[in-house]
Amino acid sequence: MRGNGGLGEILPMAPLFNWLKKRAGGVLLHPTSLPSNQGIGTLGKSAFRFIDFLSACRLGLWQVCPLGPTGFGDSPYQCFSSFAGNPYLIDFELIAEAGLLEAEDLAPLAALPRERVDYGALWNAFFPVLKKLHAKVGKNPGALKKFGDFEAFRQKNREWLEGYALYSALKNFYKGKPWYEWPAEARNFGSAKKLAFPPSVRADVEMFEIAQFFFFSQWKALRKYAFEHGVKIIGDTPIFVALDSADVWQNPEIFQLDKTGAPTAVAGVPPDYFSADGQLWGNPLYNWDALAKTDYNWWMRRLRANFELYDIVRLDHFRGFYDYWSIPADSPTAKTGRWALGPGLAFFKSIQKNLGDVRLIAEDLGDMNDGVRKLLADSGLPGMAVLQFAFGGDASNLYLPHNIGSNTIAYPGTHDNNTCVGWYNSTSEHTRDHFRRYFWTDGKTPHWTLINAAFKAHAKIAVVAMQDILGLGEAARFNEPGTAQRNWQWRLTDAQLDEAFASHTGTLRELAELSGRVE
Repeated sequence: MRGNGGLGEILPMAPLFNWLKKRAGGVLLHPTSLPSNQGIGTLGKSAFRFIDFLSACRLGLWQVCPLGPTGFGDSPYQCFSSFAGNPYLIDFELIAEAGLLEAEDLAPLAALPRERVDYGALWNAFFPVLKKLHAKVGKNPGALKKFGDFEAFRQKNREWLEGYALYSALKNFYKGKPWYEWPAEARNFGSAKKLAFPPSVRADVEMFEIAQFFFFSQWKALRKYAFEHGVKIIGDTPIFVALDSADVWQNPEIFQLDKTGAPTAVAGVPPDYFSADGQLWGNPLYNWDALAKTDYNWWMRRLRANFELYDIVRLDHFRGFYDYWSIPADSPTAKTGRWALGPGLAFFKSIQKNLGDVRLIAEDLGDMNDGVRKLLADSGLPGMAVLQFAFGGDASNLYLPHNIGSNTIAYPGTHDNNTCVGWYNSTSEHTRDHFRRYFWTDGKTPHWTLINAAFKAHAKIAVVAMQDILGLGEAARFNEPGTAQRNWQWRLTDAQLDEAFASHTGTLRELAELSGRVE
């Protein structure tokens, strides 16, 4: 703050971060949705081909959801670790080419559906292959050198890898139970690592370490290829972590837990127009006072690890850094919660001090109050605008293209939205009429109307979902918040990727050129 010419006028503080300078465009596609022969997308040939597609379109951004190992519900926003990679994404075919697996080892994975992810069948087929890989590495440990230095990887990532691998091995040992249902002496990393477990646990620890080694070596190669082709990767960091995770098990002191390890309060959102009971997410809440005493050390390590994976990081549920809905752990609904203050600007000052001028995006969708808006302005982080939210009201809607500011990422829809075609077909006639009149369109290709609007908006970055490029309907929706079934399963087929190359590269390249978004 400073005076202006002695008149006592208070000017707003300069924003902490101011990185978004250049217009750019990109595509949202989570790697699990890529084509492969393993029942789920991998970091293999299709991932490299997708980068080729972005390059052909002259688009410089690939946005993904969190890449961590998924737990109950298969959501990438509820992971077993904030630091580990999802072993499902490992390309076993590349490993087989190096002689560590045989074609017949991969046959059960090749038999899985190709048009969607069947997570139950995948779990049954995947881990036997991982065990075979571990056994073959045990017989020929030198074979790992083709992929990098395993011991150096272990040492570099020891701070999180040791806890994650032991947590995962003990989860197997205790038949999949969450850590808070394990015997008391195993419910804490510090005590559990001193216990004597059967040799099978030690073997599983090494297996999970090797899986992480392969994930990170393959991701490193993919990211290098992206860099060489002018593509940067936007990653995603959920603000909260899963209760049943290595994060909470290994670091209980930074969460609001009682002496037994049970949460005293959990996350969610209050009742609103859409839900009379609110949403009870159940994630443990942070002990922000304890974190502040360490200069937010755990969070700094988490973000530093994220920036080794991504070029740009989206902070999910940005509001929670200003205030969050705290619900008593024994509450059956979110009605009885209260607003509690988060760390505020001090947290972002710590990021700048420890990590420098990193590239962060604030997911600022939903109900924002003046305090959240001020925090966003003071931080300088770009926010988000979703065009599907723009219609049905009047000209003041903040998501209408004429109201979107430049320090913004514009989306026709995100991973949580219906596809553009699905949205248009399912929304009210009043909303469709507004949409048609606003764009002077007949509504026959709503996906291209919204893609064009996102690219032409003032927003410095425009990101479109792959499903919308292909004009797919509601069946291709990736996630529907508040539902537990059929989410995270959609997959791109080889034929659709071929179609994207053949039919859409020219259109997207021209849009990028016309709107000044070429890489």
